[in-house]
Amino acid sequence: MTTNHAITSRIQQTTGVYVDLCYQCGKCTAGCVLADDMEFPPSYLIRLLQTNREENYNKVLKSNTIWLCLNCENCIDRCPKEVDIPKLMDYLRTESVNRKGVSPNARPILSFHKSFLNSIRNTGKLNEINLIAEFKLRTMRLWQDVKLVPSMLVKGKLKFLPEKVKNRKNIIRIFNRTIKNSK
Repeated sequence: MTTNHAITSRIQQTTGVYVDLCYQCGKCTAGCVLADDMEFPPSYLIRLLQTNREENYNKVLKSNTIWLCLNCENCIDRCPKEVDIPKLMDYLRTESVNRKGVSPNARPILSFHKSFLNSIRNTGKLNEINLIAEFKLRTMRLWQDVKLVPSMLVKGKLKFLPEKVKNRKNIIRIFNRTIKNSK
């Protein structure tokens, strides 16, 4: 059993988030629209991290909770200590990916995230057809929602040809710099 503050110290050094400031008032959980769908609601997730036990840290990284968080910032708005849970969730998702501990239930969320970013990286704008196609291929949910496509095409909601920004080199530069800074 780890008795030092290695985990919370590492989180604080990397993100600037002081997990130990939380005194478990529960306002973050009360304001979270997805708390009922999470394995660990925000206040409990913070408590697991505060224990500084590696097994609890691994539970958090393997949970779907970190992937369900919308980063809506209701939690930080309600927190009397302003513990930045959205920033913490971003860090935990990165750690989960790096440790190859993504919950099987969260893999579609990660697939959507990757597909979304690839769409932006390739054109500089979101292209729904590319996003949907890549997501379907990543998850093998090829026929899910296929009946919606004709009506969306007729209504002009989907465009086959993506719009592109004029200077895509800037987009690529931003992505490359972000990837470099996250390592």
